Amino acid sequence: MSMIGEYARLTPAELDRAVRDPDWVQEFVNELIEAELDEKPDVPQARCHDVDKAWHALDFLLRRITFPVDIIHGEKDLPQAEDWGYGPPRYLTPERVRVAAEALAITPHHALTEDVSPADLAEADIYPNVIWERGESLDYVTGHYQELVPFFQAAARAGDAMLIWLD
Repeated sequence: MSMIGEYARLTPAELDRAVRDPDWVQEFVNELIEAELDEKPDVPQARCHDVDKAWHALDFLLRRITFPVDIIHGEKDLPQAEDWGYGPPRYLTPERVRVAAEALAITPHHALTEDVSPADLAEADIYPNVIWERGESLDYVTGHYQELVPFFQAAARAGDAMLIWLD
């Protein structure tokens, strides 16, 4: 089974309801995901997004450059939320989404991988280990990073919060 990093944009009202009713938000997000599977919106128009298995490498690389927001795991627990795959979801407030979007805008993808090799990720035991042990390109990770930029920027422009989980 794979571990996939997942995101869902929530309006402030939806976030407020999610905090009060975590069962509601799980059903709501599942409906958003299903709808977008059919519609296939461009990244900035999407309400949901995933970074596939790149989440752990992104976390490693963002922490390395002291990124100001935890955009991989979220920063606040969703109270009383159940496990959505590999733990309960967490979230970023609209303000933290804005801070993240601003930081993403000034952090080029090549800054993440400067002086880092696949061997460094393998040595750090970054998931999925096998691809780093094979020496595969870091383009997989930077490609997912480049999609996060417009996703977070669109969320920030809309004043949205972000729900984040591993599935």
